[in-house]
Amino acid sequence: MTLKILLTNDDGINSKGLWAAFQELSKIADVTVVAPATQQSAVGRSISIFEPLRVNEVNVNGRVAYAVGGRPTDAVIIGLFSLNLKPDFVVSGINIGENLSFESVMTSGTVGAALEASNHGVPSFAFSIQVEDQGDKFDDPAVSGHQFKEAQDAISHVIGLVIQKGFPKGADVLNVNIPSRITGGYEVTRLAEKLFVTGVEHRLDPRGRPYYWINGPLIADAPKGTDVHAVREGNVSITPLTLDCTAYSAQNATKSLFQNSG
Repeated sequence: MTLKILLTNDDGINSKGLWAAFQELSKIADVTVVAPATQQSAVGRSISIFEPLRVNEVNVNGRVAYAVGGRPTDAVIIGLFSLNLKPDFVVSGINIGENLSFESVMTSGTVGAALEASNHGVPSFAFSIQVEDQGDKFDDPAVSGHQFKEAQDAISHVIGLVIQKGFPKGADVLNVNIPSRITGGYEVTRLAEKLFVTGVEHRLDPRGRPYYWINGPLIADAPKGTDVHAVREGNVSITPLTLDCTAYSAQNATKSLFQNSG
């Protein structure tokens, strides 16, 4: 039977990264693109429950795709429950910009789409590529000058191994981050704590009213074994993620806290 993949992203349906993934995945699978109509980075796993969703069948690069007027999670839900695609895997990406650490996987629309798919029982992958200039994340992804050949090779390698050996037991999503230049190999990692040093810049508009930009530089490095460190070393980072956010190590302390509290 032909492998079926639902392909989505958070950079929008015209992103070069999305179509680089499509080009590679089409070599091994029947791929259907269901993606946000516009840029939806950093929306996490938010879902449109207060407004209707518009879905348009569009032609991109000679390929039929579905543009969803909503978030990445909306695109996944439309693909699974409206288009009734029944994919073997959901692939989210290739995102232009790395999705590393606690803070990124909690806010990333790329990872959010993959988590949504896994929540509905479909094993999923999130693929992101490092950008050396953080400004590249804010350029139009449809005209990105980024090269995706190494990222395409990584997609083939990772998904090929999963097809051969099966999706890792206990994982819901494989979060794969690819260096801008791969100089090492593949490394299974854990999440680092942070990717950015968070800051807020206060400015005044021409009328003297304040406004704010959330900003901050990248963390230079993180402990060995983390996703941030692996990518900084030129390795492809593969982090298994789970939907279960329970802090099992804190259960006994929490029980003690509420013991005899009524």
